[in-house]
Amino acid sequence: MKRLSIEGALALACVACGGSAAAVASVTPGTLVTAPPTPTATATATATATPTATATATATATATPTPTPHVAPRPITIRLSSGKGDPEDLELAAGDDAFERGDLVAAEMHYQAAHAAAPKEVAPSVGLASVHIARVDVPLDYAAASGNRDVTAAASDLARASKAAPSFGPAFVQLGRARLLLGDAPLALEALKRGAELLPDEPEAHSQLGVALLATGHASDAARELARAVDLDPGSAAARMEDGDARAHSDLGTALLGTEDLAGSLSELQRAVQLDPQRASFHSNLGYAQQQAGRLDRAVAEYREALRLDPKLVSAWINLATALARDPKTRAEARASLDRARALSPGDPRVKANAEELDALSAPSPGTNPASAHSARPAAADAGARH
Repeated sequence: MKRLSIEGALALACVACGGSAAAVASVTPGTLVTAPPTPTATATATATATPTATATATATATATPTPTPHVAPRPITIRLSSGKGDPEDLELAAGDDAFERGDLVAAEMHYQAAHAAAPKEVAPSVGLASVHIARVDVPLDYAAASGNRDVTAAASDLARASKAAPSFGPAFVQLGRARLLLGDAPLALEALKRGAELLPDEPEAHSQLGVALLATGHASDAARELARAVDLDPGSAAARMEDGDARAHSDLGTALLGTEDLAGSLSELQRAVQLDPQRASFHSNLGYAQQQAGRLDRAVAEYREALRLDPKLVSAWINLATALARDPKTRAEARASLDRARALSPGDPRVKANAEELDALSAPSPGTNPASAHSARPAAADAGARH
């Protein structure tokens, strides 16, 4: 129900859906699997971690934008009320309003009242599940809530709701978000695609689907969904692209990674960090772009700053490991970074994939003296890079 924000990043493993890091940008920093950038704020502006469309983003970055009349942005909550005006619907409307302003206590109270008024309707259950997910105190990263009882229970409730009411789009959108948090990327995309089909005129449905597609390496499909979101919500911050809006710049920079405009991406992400240097995900996204550009020292510095600001940002730990793994002298630290990521997100497929790659990089080649194995690995690592 809430628009994915950079704080609410869902940095998916490329391997989770069969995508590849190479699909996100033209240069992959090594053989290790990197975590895609964390989308920020409104995906209606860009795309991951939450961006604008390919054409829109490129035009914004390369040409002087034509001033457009101010348009108020649409609400970022997908409303559950239908406007019928009966007691249940009035409570749903009040719950939606409370959820929109971040008052989870009031939202839960109204959704419970709606459920009491119409216990067989699915909308109140979707509202309550959304509140429960919003209350979970974990970074909104891929598999950040893996094994979490509240999110698991909410996902089960949402799955039942979507089965009971297969034409109720909000249930599918929120189910997709819950599944991303639990680390089930394929089923998350399945639910989000269905949600966008059922809510063709709802920018948040397209926005969240676009974020998930971009994060899993499906850049062209993501651009299409995000373009639709911008068309539906021209008043969004990213669509307006105000120079002082840090989130909009981060969104646009993330989207440009998907269109292989690395120079434009770096410019926008640097501007986002300049405007809001205390946002960990902004530094992590900039580090990802620097790593794609082959500037490993700068990437490492950005990842370290991101982790100083938010030590629980799993994707930053993973990408720090991929950068450090390029140099045999820092592979021990790379492994320690992966261990930190594993502790925060047990079972994360990105950690497993990178640990296997790191083992391969560190293993002596046939006929190589084990004592000199590390000094022989850099060439192999460079040879494995995809350009």
